[in-house]
Amino acid sequence: MATSSELAAATQSGLPPVLEQLRREAERVVVGQRELIEKCCLAVLCGGHVLLEGAPGLAKTLTVKTLAHLLGWQYQRVQGTPDLLPGDILGGYLLTGTGEFRFRSGPIFTDLLLVDEINRMPPRTQAALLEAMQERQVTLDRQAHALPANFTVIATQNPIEYEGTYPLPEAQLDRFLIKLPVTYPDLEAELAILANPMIHMGALNLTPLSPDWLAQGRTALEAVRAEAPVRAYVAGVVRQTRDWPHLQWGASPRAGVGLLQMARALAAADGRSFTLPDDVKAAAPMILRHRLRLRPEAELDGQTADSVIAAILAAVAIPKAEN
Repeated sequence: MATSSELAAATQSGLPPVLEQLRREAERVVVGQRELIEKCCLAVLCGGHVLLEGAPGLAKTLTVKTLAHLLGWQYQRVQGTPDLLPGDILGGYLLTGTGEFRFRSGPIFTDLLLVDEINRMPPRTQAALLEAMQERQVTLDRQAHALPANFTVIATQNPIEYEGTYPLPEAQLDRFLIKLPVTYPDLEAELAILANPMIHMGALNLTPLSPDWLAQGRTALEAVRAEAPVRAYVAGVVRQTRDWPHLQWGASPRAGVGLLQMARALAAADGRSFTLPDDVKAAAPMILRHRLRLRPEAELDGQTADSVIAAILAAVAIPKAEN
């Protein structure tokens, strides 16, 4: 495990060595999902929540458990089912033998909460996460209960089977900083899994990173500049989504904040202290794809959220820097 001085030296040279340390440890267990590991890590550094969409068996749960272990965070998992109640996640007040009501915390009181198959939870239970994801607190019986400072939700949904599911409302989707499609590993990674399938099952013991890892990574991220032309480009992209003919409605100002935040994170991951329009273009799909609603006729024409985002990025002019 790296010492605090080693992490500080790595951070001074940028975020890449810090990310590399986590990726190297995580890939001892999770094979073939490097992009998933890196993007989840950047979202954690940004303090944002993550929505993962992919078929079963692609190491989504394993990745989240591994990330929590490496960070030294408390971890809880909730399985989405149609009969899941808000109290099953939040907790509630129980009557004790002394006649007093005592609060019993639910699994949401943790650092990293994995909500598996979130779209199988009924709308009322989905709504129970809204306040927690935005305010990092829950209110029960008019009493506010603070969540851990690092509270982060990583949720999964299955894109194959929609029977018995409840689509996430726009207010819920907007709380997720990024949405990532989880795809099948390439041939090399799949052969590595088959050569030693116990790796993919998490059989290895991993050493948690230094407690300073998160603070050092966020320090490196905060040092990244975003000049006025880049901010103008972000605003132009977000505002264009609201007038695009293929969309029923576009992205919120919260999406613009997230887009700039993730663009800065990508710049830091590339070892730069400044943000480029290319960082905005790279961040746009993961920030916007779950926040846009296509018109029915656009879906019939074969349009997707990602294809619309690509068209918007091509249409928005990149502002020139002032001399």
